[in-house]
Amino acid sequence: MKVLIRKIDKKLELPEYKTAGAAGMDCVARVDTEIAPGVCGMVPLNIAIKPPRGHFVLLVARSSLHKRGLMLANGVGICDEDFSGDDDEYNAVIYNFTHEPVKVLRGERIVQILVLPFNRVEWDEVDTLATKSRGGFGTTGV
Repeated sequence: MKVLIRKIDKKLELPEYKTAGAAGMDCVARVDTEIAPGVCGMVPLNIAIKPPRGHFVLLVARSSLHKRGLMLANGVGICDEDFSGDDDEYNAVIYNFTHEPVKVLRGERIVQILVLPFNRVEWDEVDTLATKSRGGFGTTGV
């Protein structure tokens, strides 16, 4: 699938798969960003993307992000199909859960993206779902 992408800084690399079996493409930080302890910082990712119709971009943490004392503040990011203008640069909202400032350096791989299809739904409201209840949220484990 071909996807339109615009780099803000032409000197940095495009997101890319780092292994043959990788599901996500690593994205790099466009600028040096220092994130103070206990706060969120915005890390610009140097890309604007126009997903194909019926697709969105899922922004997720790289598996090593926590080793730096960082995590995506909102868990994941959903970049909608219509967030696709030239100035709609993707950003990672990163939370520093340490007691020290953490620097994210320009060109450093920080998050990864996946381009996925989505379906839109229409609600069909009913008075009953006619299915046996399991007992509530969290009932299958300890």
